[in-house]
Amino acid sequence: MLRRVATFLFAAATWYLITWPYDFATGEFNIEISAAGLVVALIASIILGRVFAPVKHAHNILYRLFWAVLYLPILFFYIIIANLDVLYRIIHPKRPINPGIVKVKTSLKSASARTALANSITLTPGTLTVDMKENGVMYIHCINVHTEDLKQATQKITVRFEKILAKVFD
Repeated sequence: MLRRVATFLFAAATWYLITWPYDFATGEFNIEISAAGLVVALIASIILGRVFAPVKHAHNILYRLFWAVLYLPILFFYIIIANLDVLYRIIHPKRPINPGIVKVKTSLKSASARTALANSITLTPGTLTVDMKENGVMYIHCINVHTEDLKQATQKITVRFEKILAKVFD
């Protein structure tokens, strides 16, 4: 039951952040957009409520929601940095790229956390998650491979996302 409540709160909060039903210019609140968001959040919580990791206490829901919201600007920051890096490689006369596939190992335990990590890596320009194994091993295609060493590649690619994703999902 708590998983469904957490899913509902997360879906509703996401809906409101994306649509923002309050118009500051006119001071009007759009009830139709609000109602639609609540209905969609309710349906999502019924269908997807079992997907999220088990939540034992109500304060745990708020803790996870806090870290999920905090994760978004961090992910956005790394996406911008990676965009600038790819732009540099495109406009540089010598095209300094060294493409390849590196192996990394994540310490995240749940499948949801590993999937969120893989998606975060794929959203970051210049990297693409090619394969994921059950034991936490991932194969990442990089536009510029710095090292093929497992520990160094893991440190460079996954650790920046893992710390917060562990608080959200594990």
